[in-house]
Amino acid sequence: QKMPLSLPATINIREPRWDQSTFQGRAKHFFMVTDPRNLLLSGATLEEARRVVEDYRAGTVPPGLTEDQLWRAKYIYDSAFHPDTGEKMLLVGRMSAQVPMNMTITGCMLTFYRTTPAVLFWQWVNQSFNAIVNYTNRSGDAPITPSQLGTAYVSATTGAVVTALGLKSLTKHLPAIIGRYVPFAAVAAANCINIPLMRQRELKLGIPVTDENGNRMGESTAAAQKAIFQVVVSRIGMAAPAMAIPPVIMNVLEKRAFLKRYPYLNAPLQVSLVGLCLVFATPLCCALFPQKSSMHVRRLEPEVQAQIREKDPQLETVYFNKGL
Repeated sequence: QKMPLSLPATINIREPRWDQSTFQGRAKHFFMVTDPRNLLLSGATLEEARRVVEDYRAGTVPPGLTEDQLWRAKYIYDSAFHPDTGEKMLLVGRMSAQVPMNMTITGCMLTFYRTTPAVLFWQWVNQSFNAIVNYTNRSGDAPITPSQLGTAYVSATTGAVVTALGLKSLTKHLPAIIGRYVPFAAVAAANCINIPLMRQRELKLGIPVTDENGNRMGESTAAAQKAIFQVVVSRIGMAAPAMAIPPVIMNVLEKRAFLKRYPYLNAPLQVSLVGLCLVFATPLCCALFPQKSSMHVRRLEPEVQAQIREKDPQLETVYFNKGL
């Protein structure tokens, strides 16, 4: 069996490796994107992946490169560099940092939910982390201004803290297990505030919609609303298992002698349980909706419909990037 001399230069590495019209294909893609091991890669490895990807896109195929190596380089490159600007992203803002960061923050939110200062502190940490993630993964077409970033950050933090403290005071007379769900309600509320505010420019001006070949047909605010709704749903879905399952387990464990004897194990146990949920929930909830979302032309605003009919009267469906 002879080795192929070199790869054909026709593999489309701008798109994910697996079919994105199926949930399974999207899940495989996001398991690669959110793999926390990507955080441990050295700067040299990242630069090497970038070189392979940029050379390949320019039509230069290094001799001996296999298809698997090419895809590996693409996923390393995608994990660290911004798709629109090409700049190296902040380490904590990368998708591969989602699991370890969320695991620590969520674990602590679920562990230290009994006192007001702890609630305030951990909700603030969580929203600061969210602001970094949203800023790092912003869409290249629509840069966020520092004032928009500040508004979204302050509003989401206030929303989360007010929800958490409000619910905490309501649950005083209810069973202990209900109190454990306060952090989840606060995170869900904050996501509903944070994401639309971070992406308010898209809601005002619209996001680019294209035909299936990527030709830009116009900007639509209806598409922006659908994109943001899908992102809010998948973010809340991501947090749900990690914030819903561990409290039940911990509630049972805390009644056992073991945790009463070693109370310092509470936080590490909580963090590990949350991590286990997040390793699966993060990629699976990213995969709920296709990254390249679609919409019937009929569902767009009348003026955008008119614009599209002028360019292509036969067009039925437009596509747009929903963001993460």
